[in-house]
Amino acid sequence: HLLREKISKKHKEKNVTLFLSSFQDLTGIESMDQCRHTLEQHNWNIEAAVQDRLNEQEGVPSVFNPPPSRPLQVNTADHRIYSYVVSRPQPRGLLGWGYYLIMLPFRFTYYTILDIFRFALRFIRPDPRSRVTDPVGDIVSFMHSFEEKYGRAHPVFYQGTYSQALNDAKRELRFLLVYLHGDDHQDSDEFCRNTLCAPEVISLINTRMLFWACSTNKPEGYRVSQALRENTYPFLAMIMLKDRRMTVVGRLEGLIQPDDLINQLTFIMDANQTYLVSERLEREERNQTQVLRQQQDEAYLASLRADQEKERKKREERERKRRKEEEVQQQKLAEERRRRNLQEEKERKLECLPPEPSPDDPESVKIIFKLPNDSRVERRFHFSQSLTVIHDFLFSLKESPEKFQIEANFPRRVLPCVPSEEWPNPPTLQEAGLSHTEVLFVQDLTDE
Repeated sequence: HLLREKISKKHKEKNVTLFLSSFQDLTGIESMDQCRHTLEQHNWNIEAAVQDRLNEQEGVPSVFNPPPSRPLQVNTADHRIYSYVVSRPQPRGLLGWGYYLIMLPFRFTYYTILDIFRFALRFIRPDPRSRVTDPVGDIVSFMHSFEEKYGRAHPVFYQGTYSQALNDAKRELRFLLVYLHGDDHQDSDEFCRNTLCAPEVISLINTRMLFWACSTNKPEGYRVSQALRENTYPFLAMIMLKDRRMTVVGRLEGLIQPDDLINQLTFIMDANQTYLVSERLEREERNQTQVLRQQQDEAYLASLRADQEKERKKREERERKRRKEEEVQQQKLAEERRRRNLQEEKERKLECLPPEPSPDDPESVKIIFKLPNDSRVERRFHFSQSLTVIHDFLFSLKESPEKFQIEANFPRRVLPCVPSEEWPNPPTLQEAGLSHTEVLFVQDLTDE
């Protein structure tokens, strides 16, 4: 017993893995958990799950994630609806009337008991068709049963919910033909086999309209049946966008022949074609208006961006000028501070100079300085004084440059008047080899 359970469990796991792999290959979903969740929503109906996934990729809302907006309503109260009802043919001849009269009590009894049973059953348990849990699965199930019974030669079924079909018909401005299949009705089989699957009917439906069909025994079909309120079967309803509402413009009920069906559908479409043409023109006008408004908005935005760019450049130019003025002002202030500091330093050096020796002092040296501006300055110094005194004297003069060096001519050399690595303590005038009378040249080094 345990071995059977293990084998059964492995078999189920293998089937689940196969289902998941097939669904993943068909839809391209990478996540295996998402594949499992989607299949569980559709009760492991892989065809319904694939169709729902394709609808989502095409922008059609998923059955299990409906949009928050109100569902698309269909106007069925228009008194101008074209209605065509085909009654069952009356019996002909004595034999026909005899058969009809013999079967009448049995038929009456059968349908009466069936209606009473259904009515009583509603009090025992609610109608399971009132709960729509898998509308796409209802459509796919009906398609499979239809093909098994009548073959694959049939109009192209819309593989989506009724609401999705209405949305597509509205978006594409096409006629939508709705077929409600009554499984228990005596004329449904003949209509599907001889009329709906006729080649000329298939050609008309496939080329000029969308075709949505479902059985009223399915919850989705039952919900549509309650909305369209059919009287008998087979039932066809032509729906289109009219006065900006999805409206039923034609109802065909009863067993109708192929040629008659083609004539009735063509008549309904011709009678209402002007509404679609008008709606197309309105849409084109709205689209053109929208395109024009979009172009105007783009032109306005382009102009606005251009104005903003000009304003930005103006702000940047003003900011650049302001920064430049600030820099010039800062340079002026810095130059003034530098000159003021230089003047203070000159005054300080001048105050610190030792007094000038008298001409009679034998230890005095008469020095004539030639400045860079070709002017001459004369002063006496003492032999024992450092060359720094000469430098401080020249520095204190207004005519002297900020940075300079002092050169002797015979022999030509630069006097070490400022402390350096070679001369940490500048020599005295006597140590520098100066005579009682000297001519020294002041070399401007400010630019260097």
